[in-house]
Formats: sequence, structure tokens, C-alpha cells
Amino acid sequence: MKDVSKNQDIYPELTHEVIAAAIEVHRALGPGLLESIYERCLIHELQLRGHNVAQQAQVDITYKDLVFEESLRCDLIIDHKLLVELKSVEATTPVHKAQTLSYLRLLQFPVGLLINFNVTRLTEGVSRLYNKHTSALSSSV
Repeated sequence: MKDVSKNQDIYPELTHEVIAAAIEVHRALGPGLLESIYERCLIHELQLRGHNVAQQAQVDITYKDLVFEESLRCDLIIDHKLLVELKSVEATTPVHKAQTLSYLRLLQFPVGLLINFNVTRLTEGVSRLYNKHTSALSSSV
């Protein structure tokens, strides 16, 4: 089990910048809209702040020597190293967290954000999740 204080040191500036951008979008739009609207606005806000954003990025699945032709799609990858999954739901569930953790494992990223925009205060809808199967050093770009 990784030490939580060490986990908080994984891309702290980038995660704070993404959360700040999400707060900016949420302040302007409020809760209750479709996830796709928040996604487009967050992409725009992050690009205005100078970040590289991959939207609906492909997540390949392999098992031993079996390669799936189909792939999964994660919402956003920021600066080639931070996964961001977006929701606009009443409450995030363990399934949402499991989905995000699966993407982290498949991408071999150490940290990701799960952001639910359907909340009164956005900080209540942000979860920082960590991949216990990798380290920041193995996925740094």
C-alpha cells in the first residue's frame, strides 16, 4: 500500500490546475447540464491555460497475447499523463471509481481525477484516484 502523502505529490501542480479549471467551468455553468457540455468547456478552459488535451482518448485492452480490436474511451488525458473522467450524475458510485481505476491501470498512469459536475460546490465532486500498480516515474512523459 502506498503512503497517501507520497500519492499527493504525484503531479500536484497539474491536478490543482485541472481542478481550478473545472471550478471555473462549474462557476460559469452550474450543475445540471449534460456531461458532454462540461467536457467541451473544460477542454477549452484547459487549452486556454496552455495544456494539451486528448478528448475521448483510446484505451487499448490486451490480455496476455490477445489484443482486442475494440477499445475503451476515457474522457480526457491532460498533458499525456493525467486521466480525467467526467460525470454529471446525482452521486458518483463505486462503479465510477472502478472504471477510472481500470483506465489508470490500462494506461499505466499513476493518478487520475474523477469529477462530477452535478454538485453544488465542485470541490465536493472531485475524487483524486491512484493506481497502486504503477509509480509516477514509470509513466512520466
